[in-house]
Amino acid sequence: MSSGGGASHDAWLVAVDMQRVFADPPSPWSSPDFPAALSGVRRLLPAFAGRVAYTRYVAPSEPRGAWADYFAAWPFALVPPDDPLYDLVDGLDPGGAPVVAAATFGKWGPELAAATGGAGTLVVAGVSTDCCVLSTVLAAADAGRHVRVVADACAGASRADHERALDTMRLYAPLVEVTTVAEVLGDA
Repeated sequence: MSSGGGASHDAWLVAVDMQRVFADPPSPWSSPDFPAALSGVRRLLPAFAGRVAYTRYVAPSEPRGAWADYFAAWPFALVPPDDPLYDLVDGLDPGGAPVVAAATFGKWGPELAAATGGAGTLVVAGVSTDCCVLSTVLAAADAGRHVRVVADACAGASRADHERALDTMRLYAPLVEVTTVAEVLGDA
């Protein structure tokens, strides 16, 4: 068993931004490896029954500061939070699991901390490895959580960006551990 505790009774799975905006190829934000990440998330879900939290990126209602420039570059994404663009992908029904929506790349904060029940270990999967996953992971690690990033259940803007983000997160060991679906399931 790895030092991270796998799918132990304390660990929670955090599925970051498994949304249409990152899945559908017409979207400028779609990840070419989204289907592989989705497959990995689906494989992990049964091992974390009752201990899964989902996140959703949503645009701010009124972008301020640097976000104004960001949405000037990406105007297609400046839609209300309930726009279908920001829906979780079909076939990924959270049921009664908590869903934390935020207008920030990083989703770690009081709401996600509460949603995960103060778990000491977070198993993180989702998109985009090089943006929302990275931002969420580093903030959670700073907050004292042990974070296991499931490399083959994540997808980046490109494969190269995905790998660079994983390499960056490896620098934060032992707070952050990069792992695989098979390793997490083997630890369950």
